[in-house]
This record gives sequence, C-alpha cells and structure tokens, in this order.
Amino acid sequence: MQTVKMVVTGPFNAGKTAFIQSVSEIDVVATERKITAEAEKVKETTTVAMDFGRITVDDDLVLYLFGTPGQKRFDFMWEILSEGMLGFIVMVDSTRPETFREARSILQTFRAYAPTPYVVAANKQDMPDAWDLDDMRLALRLDPKVKLLPCVARKRETVKGVLLELLYSILAEMETGEA
Repeated sequence: MQTVKMVVTGPFNAGKTAFIQSVSEIDVVATERKITAEAEKVKETTTVAMDFGRITVDDDLVLYLFGTPGQKRFDFMWEILSEGMLGFIVMVDSTRPETFREARSILQTFRAYAPTPYVVAANKQDMPDAWDLDDMRLALRLDPKVKLLPCVARKRETVKGVLLELLYSILAEMETGEA
C-alpha cells in the first residue's frame, strides 16, 4: 500500500475545507474556530491548524489530504504541513480577484518549501461572477505549463478531477526519477 501526502492550500475562504470534505472517506479532522473579527464576516469559522481527510484510490493507493489555514496569522503551520508532501494544490476563489496576489504569494512559498508537483484549482467556477480561466492565468502570472483547473469545491466530481491531475503529475515525476 502506497500513501501520498497532498497539501491543499490557498487564501482565506478559498474553499480548502469544503474541497477536502467533499471527497474524504473519513470524517474530516478539522480545527475550525469561530471568527470574532468584524472584517472576516464572510464566514463564521476558520481553520486554525489543519484539516485532514483521506481517500482510497484503489487497493494500492491512499491519498492523505492536509488542508492549511488560509489566514496569515496561522501561516506558521504551512511549513509543518508541507513536510513530506508529494504535491500540493493551491485553491483560488475565482470570484475574488482581490485574493489573487495572496494566492500567488502562497504558491511561491510552497514552491520554496519543496519543489514538488502542484496544480492550481480555480474554485467557484459555477458562480456567475467567476473569472475566466485564461484571465485568471494572466492575473496569477502562471506559466502555461502549470495546470489551472476549474473546480467547485462542494462537487465531488470536480474535486476528484483536480486530485487526479495532481496525482498524474506526481506519478510522472516519480517515473522520471525527479522526485
């Protein structure tokens, strides 16, 4: 049995917890706490340490999903959660362009932790005000080789698609001996 550790990261309220909850075969271990600050009334809770979920791909492969906190005050957890990861996903809220710069910064931070494969998930693509993927690629200054994938974190099928794309990238890297 092989296990693959993947990290799901991104700005506050990008959909990381929902992403993990939609595919995990176990109850997600979440460290959610109530938010008291007025400026963050977008939602009522936030992840303060991590989310953890698990999905069995087949008899030989299990994915462990670790979600990071999105708020800067909890970013000390990022490096801890990145240890041993074989790949990561950067969640970006397609409807909130004001978070794109932060998403880019988080992507660069995780690339510095480990040069592992990664994909960018453009969440909330089902919303009428979601940015087009080509426009998001430009705004995020992503290389054309970086996989920017449409996603709806609450829809299991789109989440599975993002996970599979990352898994394919990880397996390709393992086969070429770069990992």
